[in-house]
Amino acid sequence: MVRRILITGAAGFIGQIVAKALLDQDGNELILADVIEPPIPHGAKYPHNVGEHIQVDLVQSSARVVRKDLDSVILLHGIMSSGAEADLELGYRVNVDATRALLFNLAKTCPGVRVLYASSEAVYGTPVPKLGVTERDIGTPEMSYGCQKLICETLINDLTRRGLINGFSLRFPTISIRPGAPSAAISSFLSGIIREPLDGKECVVPLKDRAWRHWMSSPKTLVHNVLIALDLSRDALPPHRRAVNMPGFAVTVQDMLDALAEVGGQDKLALVKEEENPAIKSTLYSWADDFDNSLALSLGMKQDTSFVQSVKDYVETMNEKQAAGKA
Repeated sequence: MVRRILITGAAGFIGQIVAKALLDQDGNELILADVIEPPIPHGAKYPHNVGEHIQVDLVQSSARVVRKDLDSVILLHGIMSSGAEADLELGYRVNVDATRALLFNLAKTCPGVRVLYASSEAVYGTPVPKLGVTERDIGTPEMSYGCQKLICETLINDLTRRGLINGFSLRFPTISIRPGAPSAAISSFLSGIIREPLDGKECVVPLKDRAWRHWMSSPKTLVHNVLIALDLSRDALPPHRRAVNMPGFAVTVQDMLDALAEVGGQDKLALVKEEENPAIKSTLYSWADDFDNSLALSLGMKQDTSFVQSVKDYVETMNEKQAAGKA
């Protein structure tokens, strides 16, 4: 049986790796949508299973990507944290207005469709428990990005409660290590601390506290957990509480530096510069750094346990891409 799946934000890093994972399984027909025309992921096993790839502004034309026979929708579009903080109006337009327009079109055209919404741990702010944050802890975001995510989570809850969609809000940890250029996320340095030195470039870490830690997941584990969520039963969560903290693990700056040295060599540490950035310091320290993964694990998801392994996975992925480019 063919599953027809729409992915928004499909040109982005997460969109591409989720799409590839689905295209490596036969029986998934994808519609890829983004503000730029999303490419078919390189190296996918069944690339011909991309039915459409559409360039679209979801605020103005969300109906263009909605089909009556959609089985699932994975919402990955959005402006990242620092971008949403820098431009308030744009952040709300892309992160809230586009999502609302699409959700209401889905509810009208294919009621009951499964929707996975990419939310964020940015929905939490101080005060949060320093140990074991759960889905029952109240979201008090300290950034516009977190506010926008919480708004959309509420829409997911309400439309699911009404039976108009079958939605789940997946609160992503920071994903590291991301390839490519630095993103507009405040947390971008958490990939750059590995990515840039391995590429012979400098990375600036915006604080000098090596004991500072952050909750993270590798791309490989995130994709695994998104695919698990795609098959969750409707009654896996109450109809008005659809948020799940996706599994992650706590990694300190020192842990990251140690992993860089172990995998890339001690010489790479010279490319990491630690420079305090007062403008974002309070934001960095407002983030929760310890979550209780019990709910997600009970749903069949998994978590990373080693940042060294995350770095090794990144190196392996980049070597495979390089080899494919030479073929």
